[in-house]
Amino acid sequence: MVATLNNGGGFYRTELYIHEARMHGAIIITPCINNSHVLCKIKGNTIYLGLQMINELQEHTRNEIINEREHNGLYLDVNDFIKRVRISVEQMRLLVRVGAFNFTGKNKKELLWEIHTLINPAKKINEKELFDIKPKKWDLPVLSSFKLDEAFDEIELLGFSLCPPFDLLRDKLPSDLTANQLKKYVGKTITIVGYLVTVKNTSTSKGDRMYFGTFTDTEGHWIDTVHFPDSAKQFPFTGPGCYLLGGKVVEEYDFTSIEVNYMKRLPVIDREQLIENTETLPIITPH
Repeated sequence: MVATLNNGGGFYRTELYIHEARMHGAIIITPCINNSHVLCKIKGNTIYLGLQMINELQEHTRNEIINEREHNGLYLDVNDFIKRVRISVEQMRLLVRVGAFNFTGKNKKELLWEIHTLINPAKKINEKELFDIKPKKWDLPVLSSFKLDEAFDEIELLGFSLCPPFDLLRDKLPSDLTANQLKKYVGKTITIVGYLVTVKNTSTSKGDRMYFGTFTDTEGHWIDTVHFPDSAKQFPFTGPGCYLLGGKVVEEYDFTSIEVNYMKRLPVIDREQLIENTETLPIITPH
């Protein structure tokens, strides 16, 4: 799976290869300044995503991060990193938001405050300090970190989230049925929630369009669906995401699938509304 990721993927989206690796026991870690390389790297059963996966992170920045680390050792903290790597505030924000400094034990909001006190925008990026000047210490309030906010950052910067897609749904799951239970319901009509993986379209002998769908359930296992022409017209696919699927469970050659007669894409949490609900932070003063 790591080789496939480093080869640019394949038929499926990058997140599906990561999902498959996780299902086989892999631990997936967001790009890390102390462990990641340009490409994805595996250590034991841990996969560190590559720095090249971060949207808008410049090539010379990621190369300098790795070269400096290889010559002078691991980075100790944010201050140590900024002293050793020429980087702008904008590039630094990308690294913080993607989780590249999680090893420090500080949450992203604390780190974002910190980088703005350490990087002087008026100073040239390649300008070195003559003396080792200790940074100011700030009295910060408790800055909460929200898992969903991190998920949205990952979607923006990596193109996908490392949390289950079902965690981003606005409402409670309308069904807790899983793919492993389908054999008990052969011949019966059920409802199940699935995350869309891919769709194959084809035509019947009469020329009508029908579809075959592939989803993953809440446990990460595959769900296969059949959408005959009448169902396909009445309940079309409306984009990526999680769907509530209703239909008859059928079995052929010990393989189960669902003949869908109802389908609806489920709404996700609105990030803008999530931001609006965040409390206003007090003024921060140095000491």
